[in-house]
Amino acid sequence: MWCEIVSLLRSLGSALVSYFDAKKKRKVAEIYQALNSDPIDVAALRRMAISEGGLLTDEIRCKVWPKLLSVNTDDLPPLPGKELREDNKDYQQVLLDVRRSLRRFPPGMPDDQREGLQEELIDIILHVLKRNPQLHYYQGYHDIVVTFLLVVGDRLATALVEKLSTHHLRDFMDPTMDNTKHILNYLMPIIDQVNPEVHDFMQSAEVGTIFALSWLITWFGHVLSDFRHVVRLYDFFLACHPLMPIYFAAVIVLHRQREVLECECDMASVHHLLSQIPQDLPYESLISKAGDLFVQFPPSELAKEAAQQQAERTAASTFKDFELASVQQRPDTVLRQRFRERLRGEERLRGEERTKSILTKPRTNRFVKLAVMGLTVALGAAALAVVKSALEWAPKFELQIFP
Repeated sequence: MWCEIVSLLRSLGSALVSYFDAKKKRKVAEIYQALNSDPIDVAALRRMAISEGGLLTDEIRCKVWPKLLSVNTDDLPPLPGKELREDNKDYQQVLLDVRRSLRRFPPGMPDDQREGLQEELIDIILHVLKRNPQLHYYQGYHDIVVTFLLVVGDRLATALVEKLSTHHLRDFMDPTMDNTKHILNYLMPIIDQVNPEVHDFMQSAEVGTIFALSWLITWFGHVLSDFRHVVRLYDFFLACHPLMPIYFAAVIVLHRQREVLECECDMASVHHLLSQIPQDLPYESLISKAGDLFVQFPPSELAKEAAQQQAERTAASTFKDFELASVQQRPDTVLRQRFRERLRGEERLRGEERTKSILTKPRTNRFVKLAVMGLTVALGAAALAVVKSALEWAPKFELQIFP
């Protein structure tokens, strides 16, 4: 009997491996089909980057990330030179941060190879800052740049990071922290929409949002130890709106709601809990939930609660100007399509359950179930309506980012 069970388990394991291998091959084929389309199907590439598993390999990322950022790989800038270090006001701070970034490189990498990459990292950062004097270096920026360097190499990383810095990351690179504070202010309204109890508990503890600062400004690169998880999130963020990292921060807090509510209701305890991000998060599930929350509660609906100031100056509010070839390539369009498909799938499941209930359950239960389902459908339809203009509201308080 035991031998038969072991044999059965082995067969099931082999079948699962074959299934996932076939699924991966299909996705790779779909990605290359989108890349080889004329014009390139950027909307399909966004869907692939968002969907389970992301872009799968660094080889594929080298091809797709430039398309997501509208970077022409046939016209890359020359490699940065060492002359950028002379009389550069940011050089010493960049040097210190890069020297402290040992944990961001693969374990076991030879010292000479790592040191060479660190030199390239410094040059990329200084090159971008030199070419874009309106941008200001911040601590944590190097955590994002090193991810691109490790995935695509120095020359392509230089072009991608420059485009990213003038779009998705622009608000973090302002002379002041005002826009970064504003983006952090979206966190609590998102949590409040999903779980008011957690929101009220955190407000009572006066924990604020400082625990999520390093998550946001490094795209979680500074706090996640497994590089595979980092690049999976980068796939997702590059395919989405600039505010998606704050939605992902919210779903992490919501995922830990039981821990939060069981914590002592004081600032120190809750801050300590939330600042220690778990390394075994269910990333694919959280990515899916973050995408759904963005569609249900878009930034425009949360603007007032987020204490929005001078909205027209943030990269998040001007994202419509980002260089995309068509409306169908907008990342929010991809997310809305994905959300609608999920709703349709859920409706099909509900239809099957409704059929079963007609056959097996009392009439009163069926009516109650249909009423609940009707309400769910109505709420789902309402959630898909995206408000086009954001309200401006003078905040009642100002976040304290740094002591």
